Amino acid sequence: MTVMPPHPHNNSWMPLFRPLGPCSPSFKAAAAAVRAKPSLAAVLRQDRLRVHHIHRRVSGSRGARASKGSFKEPVSVEETQLHHQAAISVEVGTSQTSSEPSSSIHPAATDGSSSPPVTVVLDTAGDVPWMRCVPCTFAQCADYDPTRSSTYSAFPCNSSECKQLGRYANGCNANGQCQYIVTGDSFTTSGTYSSDVLTINSANPVHRFRFGCSQNEQGSFENQADGIMALGRGVQSLMAQTSSTYGDAFSYCLPPTETTKGFFQIGVPIGASYRFVTTPMLKERGAAATLYRALLVAITVDGKALNVPLEVFAAGTVMDSRTIITRLPVTAYGALRAAFRNRMRYRAAPPQEELDTCYDLTGVRYPRLPRIALVFDGNAVVEMDRSGILLNGCLAFASNDDDSSPSILGNVQQQTIQVLHDVGGGRIGFRSAAC
Repeated sequence: MTVMPPHPHNNSWMPLFRPLGPCSPSFKAAAAAVRAKPSLAAVLRQDRLRVHHIHRRVSGSRGARASKGSFKEPVSVEETQLHHQAAISVEVGTSQTSSEPSSSIHPAATDGSSSPPVTVVLDTAGDVPWMRCVPCTFAQCADYDPTRSSTYSAFPCNSSECKQLGRYANGCNANGQCQYIVTGDSFTTSGTYSSDVLTINSANPVHRFRFGCSQNEQGSFENQADGIMALGRGVQSLMAQTSSTYGDAFSYCLPPTETTKGFFQIGVPIGASYRFVTTPMLKERGAAATLYRALLVAITVDGKALNVPLEVFAAGTVMDSRTIITRLPVTAYGALRAAFRNRMRYRAAPPQEELDTCYDLTGVRYPRLPRIALVFDGNAVVEMDRSGILLNGCLAFASNDDDSSPSILGNVQQQTIQVLHDVGGGRIGFRSAAC
């Protein structure tokens, strides 16, 4: 167990929830009652798109071989599923007392109050934060209206902030305002690159918070969320923008169910550092430079290490808040599957999509499950919570096509574990039974 070095910066804590669950501030029970829950097949299809997106970034080549079951680039009929996602509620903008619209040159007077809260999904592989803005070309705009915020400003095309967008730049509009575009696993958003006050903690609001004001979408994004809070290592992410206040660190704990809450914290946790096991954060280059990756070295089942050569894990493991099920190199997955099947004492059930190790658990409320632990470099042993082992009665792991693509630690396996991304300290940490 590794003790992290002391950190001089502040930290801020807030509740984390599933955007489609009853703990979400935007949850509407009546709407949820009539809204059909997406099928497992639809959720896993979305997950394959996410995995393909991450693997393509790591490979550095658009023509690189995709993972098993991958699909083509995003299409307009695809819907972004928010089941098994994590979100927080933030406030963006400052209310005006004046009836006059604000401008970047002559801001209106303000009474100091914030705009209505918006729900944003956490994305550790995202570079540019964005949210739906008024006006928009899609059915569901967010509650955020830039014209009602006295602190809103659009970046001009010749600004340094616009030039920083790099591959996310999308030219200028007729008013000379900087335009952005973000294409993810099954969704594309574009609009005006802007700034406003972001309130996560009232004691330390983030002034001139940079984000994309989404006015155009390709694909469908769930109406229960208003946008994406990018937490990657790029210069546009929330972490880069808050480093002077909170340091280059954040952590989160994903709840095991939709009816419970977890938490999100910016800054290195104070007083609980000794409870983390930590592993070095690998350095990345190219399109993968903003991802978080560590080196997995072994897997144990009921305390016994699987017979997997160390070189199988050489591509590393990407930490991702939005991938659902963990992906492993084919050799490692085969060994895990065999060991798991050997210890399970329930009747086998038909496979579900890529979930090929399933069981009939009818009438079984608390099945007896083998213990699974991932061992990272530095002897950081991370045991999965029982909620992170099965999904719909199936082993919640899947295989890559081969041993050359990186593993991806999915959010099912991260449930109840506080996962720390300490960029300043160069480490990733894990604290079990945190939520």
